[in-house]
Amino acid sequence: MPFDPFETRRVGATQVEIPRLGLGTAPLGGWPEAISRETGAATVRRAWDRGVRFFDTAPFYGAGQAELFLGEALADKPRADLRISTKTGRRLLPGADEVAFFRDAQPFHSVFDFSADGVAAAIGESRERLGLGAPDIVLVHDPDEHHSDVLRMAYPKLRAMRDAGEFGALGVGMNFVEPLARFAQEADFDVFLLAGRYTLLEQTALDELFPLAQERGISIIAGGVFNSGLLIAPAEGAMFDYAPVSRETLDKAMALEAACREFDVPLRAAALQFAAAHSAVTSVVIGARTPQEVDDAFASAGLTIPAELWVELKHRGLVREDAPVPGQGR
Repeated sequence: MPFDPFETRRVGATQVEIPRLGLGTAPLGGWPEAISRETGAATVRRAWDRGVRFFDTAPFYGAGQAELFLGEALADKPRADLRISTKTGRRLLPGADEVAFFRDAQPFHSVFDFSADGVAAAIGESRERLGLGAPDIVLVHDPDEHHSDVLRMAYPKLRAMRDAGEFGALGVGMNFVEPLARFAQEADFDVFLLAGRYTLLEQTALDELFPLAQERGISIIAGGVFNSGLLIAPAEGAMFDYAPVSRETLDKAMALEAACREFDVPLRAAALQFAAAHSAVTSVVIGARTPQEVDDAFASAGLTIPAELWVELKHRGLVREDAPVPGQGR
């Protein structure tokens, strides 16, 4: 049975509830290609019209551009119906980024700042760009080399802000499993956004992170479930984790696609539904840069996938035996 994108689940032990499918806005920042204000607005509006009520963004996405585009597109929508997640730990300074990760972004560059004043100021700046009031969820963004700084400076301030009602839920957003597992053991977070590490290609989160999250009541938002688009159209020259894919990873993606094709299932539909199947996963956020990509995500969410496909993927060693699949749960 396809998962219900409109079902809501609570974030940790907070009062925040989010639906099972959300829109990620890195593409609105100009990744992997530039996007116009008009296309960005049309994409957000299509998501709204299709019933999306959870939107994840960050100052880093296009140096504030994603937050600006998102806020403008949602300005006339009932705020009580929306759930907004943004991030902190980076401050935007004047002057374009010399490394053009985002195309045609705003004329700012980001610097890490996990100080108490820095994370609070970044949230205030996000509120100004969004124009939607207090965010529902705040995530510490990519503190890869700053673990101790987060625990020592950012976390006490953010926890106090959360407890004072300045936002609803507090978490961390990263591309790596191990540091999130450490954060789960060392602090009181409500939610983690895990990008790219629980997908058809990789299930390392099963070993420690997901059991810890369930034990401690931490919700998981799964991002990057298409692994930079590799699980949409695996081919030579494709990207994986924002870099050119290795031969080994490409071969596995193509084997996954071949197996899905045998059951007339688009690879992207299997990727989306697989990521949502684990009971630790509260929501899945997918990036879209056009209204058509939003429609495609809903088609993928609503497709009935034969149970035999999941059996075959495990039989071929393409998916871990202990990974829950749609209809099975865990």
